[in-house]
Amino acid sequence: MFKPTISILAACLLAAACTSGAQEDPLEPTRGVAIESPKAPDFTGITHWINSRALSLEQLRGKVVLVEFWTYDCINCIHVLPHVKQWHERYKDQGLVVVGVHTPEYGHERILGNLEKAVKRFDISYPVAQDNDYKTWDAFGNRYWPALYLIDQHGEIVYRHFGEGDYEQTEAQIQRLLGKT
Repeated sequence: MFKPTISILAACLLAAACTSGAQEDPLEPTRGVAIESPKAPDFTGITHWINSRALSLEQLRGKVVLVEFWTYDCINCIHVLPHVKQWHERYKDQGLVVVGVHTPEYGHERILGNLEKAVKRFDISYPVAQDNDYKTWDAFGNRYWPALYLIDQHGEIVYRHFGEGDYEQTEAQIQRLLGKT
């Protein structure tokens, strides 16, 4: 009984793995490269703002904006966080605005008090938008934690990066947009 069950499961897995398109990612994300410049969508469906009054990209026009999609229990997000905090501190007086868009993966991450404690625990001083209903996430067409989107002074997305790494390249793009290179 055990051996036939294993054989059937193995056959099903093999069939699924070999099905045309089963392992393709339809989005084909770019990792850490400049992209065509679509207009950045605004922050929508934000239920709360931490460390800031409500912001809009229209208000931030003329600034370089780094939008960071994250969630506080994601280990990859936690690994990216020191770099984002450093960029905020290093470039905030030179025209960079960092906005963390917290889009929860788990139910407990939806609770405002838990998010506020995480922001305090991680010592985040830049604005954090609570995107519990995935409205801003969906507007950006985002699919990953963490994800970084750089928006130029004209409101166009000019760079995006998914996951960890490429910190030097991301910072070089920030510097380029700020006119530092």
